[in-house]
Amino acid sequence: MPALSADHLSRSYGSDLVLRDISLTIELGESVALLGVNGAGKSTLGRILAGWEEPDTGVLARRRDLGLAYLPQEPVLDPSLTVYATVEASLSRWKATMAAYESVSEALSRGEGDPEEAVARQTALAQELESLGGWQVRHRVERVLESLQLRRLEQPVGELSGGERRRVALAKILLAAPGFAVLDEPTNHLDADTCAWLETWLREEFTGALLLITHDRYLLDRVVTRVLELDRGVVHSHDGAYGAYLAARVTRLALEDRAHTRQLNLLRREEDWLSRGPPARTRKSKARIDSALALAEEVKGHPRREEAPAFTVASARAAKRLLSCEGLSKGYGGRALFEGLGFHLSPGERVGIVGPNGAGKTTLLRVLLGDEAPDAGEVTRAPSLKVAYFDQARAGLDDALSVYDTIAEGSDRVAVGDRHLTVHAYLDLFLFDSHRSRQRVGSLSGGERARVALARMLRGEANLLVLDEPTNDLDLFALTALEELLSGFPGAALVVTHDRWFLDRVATSLLYFEPDGRVVQYAGGWDDCLLQRASAARSAALASPAPSRPPPAREPKRAPAVKTLTPPEARELESLPAQVDAAEAELSRREARLNDPGLYARGPAEVARCVAEAEAQREVVRALTARWEALEARRG
Repeated sequence: MPALSADHLSRSYGSDLVLRDISLTIELGESVALLGVNGAGKSTLGRILAGWEEPDTGVLARRRDLGLAYLPQEPVLDPSLTVYATVEASLSRWKATMAAYESVSEALSRGEGDPEEAVARQTALAQELESLGGWQVRHRVERVLESLQLRRLEQPVGELSGGERRRVALAKILLAAPGFAVLDEPTNHLDADTCAWLETWLREEFTGALLLITHDRYLLDRVVTRVLELDRGVVHSHDGAYGAYLAARVTRLALEDRAHTRQLNLLRREEDWLSRGPPARTRKSKARIDSALALAEEVKGHPRREEAPAFTVASARAAKRLLSCEGLSKGYGGRALFEGLGFHLSPGERVGIVGPNGAGKTTLLRVLLGDEAPDAGEVTRAPSLKVAYFDQARAGLDDALSVYDTIAEGSDRVAVGDRHLTVHAYLDLFLFDSHRSRQRVGSLSGGERARVALARMLRGEANLLVLDEPTNDLDLFALTALEELLSGFPGAALVVTHDRWFLDRVATSLLYFEPDGRVVQYAGGWDDCLLQRASAARSAALASPAPSRPPPAREPKRAPAVKTLTPPEARELESLPAQVDAAEAELSRREARLNDPGLYARGPAEVARCVAEAEAQREVVRALTARWEALEARRG
């Protein structure tokens, strides 16, 4: 059953036609991805479908009872409200349903109205409450906020960073459980572990229809069931997840190219026919002349398809060891970011740096490069070290300059190793044609700014590439080009990123900021890191000595009996049955996941994670049950 459908939508900004003749349908409960190059109009289409913007033409039909939610890249929140109050405000639907349930229950207890009708209504409301998060909604709110690393719940939203505000806006949508949600780049400003949590939530907890505008290929491969590609103003639909989309896209583009080639060949024949001389033209068919002119207009108006950029950098000669550190420590305000860190970096190594937001990843880069002094330890850099640095804030860009002037810096040529390209030829590698190169940097989209920053960084020679969150804002084609650049680069690379797919494709090892403050180096990419961390946790658990039991006393002393419960304990006991039921239901869901054969096709890392989650949930059930039994015994 459709959640919404769009017929022949179009949208222009001035003379720029962004969307043309868009028709699509999204079913209830369906998870759909919207992909396309930077500037293709993905956010515009997302705003229109979510009701935040109106199309110029076309019809958009939504279910009457469909709740809508939209996560923009720059959310607008009330700065005076606290984090908790902001998120709690999204529970209006839950509160209304709970009030209706309590009203029906009270009427039923007083014997008012038709009992069968009241019971049916009560059952329907109870099912709706379950779909909106269950009965212990405060616990659910706190769980989501903790998972999104929002721990200062009484802090005003106006005091938060941009990334924290995005996480608050995301929490509102997840807890509101709308019938249709559009999430525009939801993993931006999330660390890798939080991205993994969001993936699980969207796959297992979110029941509404979902439109994801994202470059996170783990989400695309594990959450979505259909991919919509926005290409030159038109939407193409491909069933299946990301892998199936890639295969289908290759076939579609090949067919398009073949058809376009046939059009060009036909046009050449028609133009040759038309040019055979004025006397002959008077005897030619007017219909054929009109058809040839129409074909010429069609071919002329054929939009240019965006290709992947061709990132390039010249490699400088490198020593056998470019950089090393021993006993490296750094902290601020009495808080240690990392302590006793030691590792070496040689040509051919690509080290990913992973950890929670605020853990100190950027600080580590600055210490390694000499921009900040360590509190302890030493960094040794090779005399031949040449660094190309891509900073997270794109601080080197001047919004008032054009793209051309940003790269040219007063010269009409750019040195790329032993080659010298014109500025226009160099910018063309980064998908800036002569028209776009004249645009001011301040008018560009986030993805276009990232490409300018990369073009500026990759001039000249380097033997160490340092990239701080390079994957934010880049589209999938630019991400693939960056992966190819790093994989073929003979020097070394240090990359701070939350993109798990990118790490699996590129990294030879990871520096992982553990929760206990240690920075541990793991071989391989993200999935390899998960397996090694799980193995280390199991080994530590097996190595821990079992607590010794004291010998039983000959005459054990009896603790004085507590005959009554305190009022807080009485209230706790009253709520425990529902908590135990909810915990057991969650355990059943997680155990059912382990029985799903499809789980084991996702790889050992996913299996290990699901096993750990199920075991953790068993502990929750055991703890709640033990507490319930203890309080019941005391009451008895």
